[in-house]
Amino acid sequence: MSGSLTDSGALPVGGIAIAVTSSFVNGSTFVLQKKGMLRSRDRGGSYLRDIVWWSGTAAMIVGQIGNFLAYNMAPAVIVTPLGALGVLFGAVLASWILEERLNILGQLGCILCCCGSVVLIIHSPKSETVTSRLELEQQLLDPVCVIFALLVVVTLIALIVWIAPAHGSTNIMVYVSICSLLGSFTVPSSKGLGLAAQDVFSEDGHFNKQALTLFLFLLSTLAVSILIQFYFINQALEVFSSNVFEAIYYVTFTSTVILSSALLFKEWTCLTIADCFAMMCALSTVCVGVVLLRLSQETSLTWKQSQKKSD
Repeated sequence: MSGSLTDSGALPVGGIAIAVTSSFVNGSTFVLQKKGMLRSRDRGGSYLRDIVWWSGTAAMIVGQIGNFLAYNMAPAVIVTPLGALGVLFGAVLASWILEERLNILGQLGCILCCCGSVVLIIHSPKSETVTSRLELEQQLLDPVCVIFALLVVVTLIALIVWIAPAHGSTNIMVYVSICSLLGSFTVPSSKGLGLAAQDVFSEDGHFNKQALTLFLFLLSTLAVSILIQFYFINQALEVFSSNVFEAIYYVTFTSTVILSSALLFKEWTCLTIADCFAMMCALSTVCVGVVLLRLSQETSLTWKQSQKKSD
């Protein structure tokens, strides 16, 4: 595939550049959609008729296209953590457009997200072990991958059918969990589509039925997952802060995507122990940064020392 990683060990600069750009675009998505909802609420109408909300939706589509390109030019363990830059951009936009507070804790959280992402890029794998449709098909039929997929599906059904209607509007982790678990399908499907597309047409111009079946399966999985994510993201934004949702969503989404990609694409097999340790520390750094962003919504800090009352 054009732009795929080679065995030379060089960083996939093109994939990283697209991933960074997509992160900034995705960072504006939640903010614009939230702004559109607030405008519609003030007017007493539906946000589906608000142009700002639709601009956020358009940003989401552009960001997903960018993610699709990035995932087919670089390992998922490089692309996914770069979403921390979207958290940074979203936090800044939210403080400006939505007037959501971003104090010193939030600013430190943004810095930690960026620093952690840089370390993840430096120590992430520079080559891929699944580079063809046949290898992808073998991995999809691997018992570990099948069991993992079934567990995710069962958990999603429980969350969507029973837990979300009862606790979704009061517990942000319900919507976050749904959207994050769906990432176990959206990212591998995006990456797998690029591998399957190469073999859809045979050399004589006819369809390769096996490759076409895999392509359509991955495309359907991607479309359904994105639509469900889209619905529950908007459900969450109606009742929770965009800053809070995006920050927590980033941590859980990144974790599930890295796990699913590790099981399916075996991207971790080419890492040394030192690289694995560095990546775990970097991911922990990013998670701490996101937690600080979350805490910044509920605390008020000042550099001034409080004055004690004299007796």
